[in-house]
Amino acid sequence: MSVGFVLINTLPGEDREVYNKLSALPEIKEIHAVFGKCDLVAKINGESFDDIGRIVVNKIRGVKGVIDTETFGGIFLDGGYL
Repeated sequence: MSVGFVLINTLPGEDREVYNKLSALPEIKEIHAVFGKCDLVAKINGESFDDIGRIVVNKIRGVKGVIDTETFGGIFLDGGYL
């Protein structure tokens, strides 16, 4: 199991609609609206980092209103994620 954290930028005024659409995806375990570099942060799970990439490209970026993403892979150390 792999975990990814995705920073998501949306078109102005589209953050609520994007949030609602993404929160319905089963691969997204958490999603939060945030202040700062991006509009939303999502935690996603996949079988591998390749799977994480496919989820981002095929599902998250395919949502109308998403204009940019940046993905970070979770690091598993000594029995747990940091």
